[in-house]
Amino acid sequence: MSDVDLNLLMALDVLLTECSVTRAADRLSLSASAMSRTLTRLRSVTGDPLLVRAGRGLVPTPRAAELRDRVHELTRDARVILRPQVSEVDIASVEATFTVRASESFMEWLCAPVVTAVNQLAPGIRLSFETRPGKDAQPLRDGLVDLEIGRLGTSAPEIRTRFLFQDAYVGVVRIGHPILASTPVTLERFAAFNHVAALQEAHAIEPLNRVLAAMGLKRNITVLVPGYPDAMRIARRSELIAVVPGSCLGNTISGCPPAGLVSVALPSAVPSFNILAMWHPRMDADPVHRSLRNTIIALCQQAYPYEVVDG
Repeated sequence: MSDVDLNLLMALDVLLTECSVTRAADRLSLSASAMSRTLTRLRSVTGDPLLVRAGRGLVPTPRAAELRDRVHELTRDARVILRPQVSEVDIASVEATFTVRASESFMEWLCAPVVTAVNQLAPGIRLSFETRPGKDAQPLRDGLVDLEIGRLGTSAPEIRTRFLFQDAYVGVVRIGHPILASTPVTLERFAAFNHVAALQEAHAIEPLNRVLAAMGLKRNITVLVPGYPDAMRIARRSELIAVVPGSCLGNTISGCPPAGLVSVALPSAVPSFNILAMWHPRMDADPVHRSLRNTIIALCQQAYPYEVVDG
């Protein structure tokens, strides 16, 4: 065991993650034949087939499935241990991939400015954006996501956070919508029109729904779409009302939302909420991570230098 090749551990991690010799080879910048030879060596060392053919793909053996999480943790720790500990770094010379997980609304309004800012700071950094379907912190813990933008979840108290801005929900309709004939909008008029709702909304405006229900009213949702930008596009071309965070209506960097939309205050208060930047404490002192997250945080705070308040 004194001659164990730690490169095999890294290769095993990628193979068990991808369950594909070809994709693992691409990630490790190897040829498919070299990756296949490595898999053969791993089978010999472990005494297990590890990955076996199932139809046109590969699936892990029970032993491989048992090892997967342990191998991933070991390789992650090895990278941290073997990484030089420096307080400063020439960020402009760094070549790496930095993964940001955020909502579709963030992609719509701030993705391009973030790309520009990071490219000016570190031309060798490749940004990878992922949508944020929920509040699961596991990708941050596993090192699959470097920085997350959104509301704080409750499943990971160790996660580091930085306040970006306060947001609040507003109604959005096309210019000339009949509901604009009389303001402020009453609960009765709000419920009298059909609505388009974003699945992204989930239970966020439940307080408003409860107030409507207490009066024997409800939102008549006739269209469901994945995200707030989709809801806004439909509202701009119809008589439907959308309810979106105020931050979706533009910012000081990206400007205003698409022409033809106007916001209206909701007829009953919905609590405002904080938008945060989140990262795992493992990366807190990393100079590259610190430079990149501070750049993105500063840009978000510049885009929304104010509190979006109810009404």
